[in-house]
Amino acid sequence: MKLLLRIVVYVMTFVIFFGGIGAFGYIHSSQEYWNPTRQTPMPALQSVSVPEYNPKKPTVAVILSNPTTEVFDFMVPYEMFAMTESYNVFAVAPDKNIKTLSGGLDLMPHYSFDELDQLLGKSPDLIVIPAMPMVDEAKYKPVREWIQKHADTKLLSICAGALNLADTGLLKGKEATTDWKSFDYHETNQYPETKWRRDVRYVVDGNIVSSAAITSGIDAVLYVISQQLGEPMAEKIAKEMNYPSYHYVKNPKVDPNDVDRTEWIFMFNQAFQMNKKSAGVLLYNGVDDGALSTIFDTYATSGTTKVYTVSDANQPIVTKYHLNLVTRYQMSNAPKLDRMLVPGVEAESLAAEEVKQWSAKGNNVMPEFIHSGSADRFMFDAPLEDLAKQEDVLTAKYDAKRVEYRAATHLKFEGKPFSYEAFGIPVLITLAALLTAFFIDRRIIRKVKAGRQSIAHS
Repeated sequence: MKLLLRIVVYVMTFVIFFGGIGAFGYIHSSQEYWNPTRQTPMPALQSVSVPEYNPKKPTVAVILSNPTTEVFDFMVPYEMFAMTESYNVFAVAPDKNIKTLSGGLDLMPHYSFDELDQLLGKSPDLIVIPAMPMVDEAKYKPVREWIQKHADTKLLSICAGALNLADTGLLKGKEATTDWKSFDYHETNQYPETKWRRDVRYVVDGNIVSSAAITSGIDAVLYVISQQLGEPMAEKIAKEMNYPSYHYVKNPKVDPNDVDRTEWIFMFNQAFQMNKKSAGVLLYNGVDDGALSTIFDTYATSGTTKVYTVSDANQPIVTKYHLNLVTRYQMSNAPKLDRMLVPGVEAESLAAEEVKQWSAKGNNVMPEFIHSGSADRFMFDAPLEDLAKQEDVLTAKYDAKRVEYRAATHLKFEGKPFSYEAFGIPVLITLAALLTAFFIDRRIIRKVKAGRQSIAHS
């Protein structure tokens, strides 16, 4: 009985210490990424840049949700369709209020759902559905209903956006794919009437195209472009993006990724990285949409870095393809930063004035042109290599796996082999749990035993 009691004490102490601290850290990190709270007042916005509507062009609507939308899932398909110059491409949402992309990038929709419906007088020609949390039913309901309203149009889901699409009921009896982790986390089990494929980067079934994780969405978008505008246009866009995996557009078959021991670095970074880096992102007019998204989907999502948007603009900053970004911090009230990242291969010229202003205010954190010298490289290459240097090689390699960047084997990862903090803190917590359990054993359990023996002898 006493042995059983000791085992229970040691196990429960470990669970409380390790599980409690780990769960708190993991949930906190996840909330910071998916629901990043704005700490500064919202500026009084006067104008929003809206791309010109040409009724002779097909219209692509890329959805923004409440409260958040996955950053790469939204920005890169938006950018790619805009790059063709053959579509009207709009950011649409249930209302015109500021929306947030995962990691903390704020922007203004071009149109509300109702406004776009009135403008077109019909369904959009294509609706892009990024991954969007469905935890707040009241806020999310308008998204579901708008997709259902346009069920007969061409639908393209990106990554876990397939779960959003399945939630509408429009994937019943169809084949589809989604983020590789959703299979092992059993999220696809919620929609048993869909035939889920995990061995392809995208699936085509009727009017619906669904893609697997993150960069698989590039293949799906290129496929749609090749079908609607022709193969030469799709090849042209892939070349302009320096996308190294165009062969998946013609044959999306792959060996499935699985949740395995490589997941530990992600979970431990989320749960136990107490000393996260603080990185500013200097926003400027003309910033490349895709390059900007990689900052959030490399650093912020890894659990190692808090990312803050910074500029001195009081009005929306307009990206290369006319998205309207709303900065969270002015240069004068930016939090203490470890780094200041300036994304985009043309950043040194396009952001010259912003960099000058930043330096003039006496900030001692030097701007880093993260994509400098990467004009002939894919948008994720430089951030992933830099993440290895900032954190460790294991974190960078897992991040490449998470975003389904299968060509990342050519990257040069230099840095610590793994995170000493992410793995060291759990060891210290385990030792603290064992010492606490030992203390309880010595000071309570054994005293109770000794007291009973003394009573028995008397």
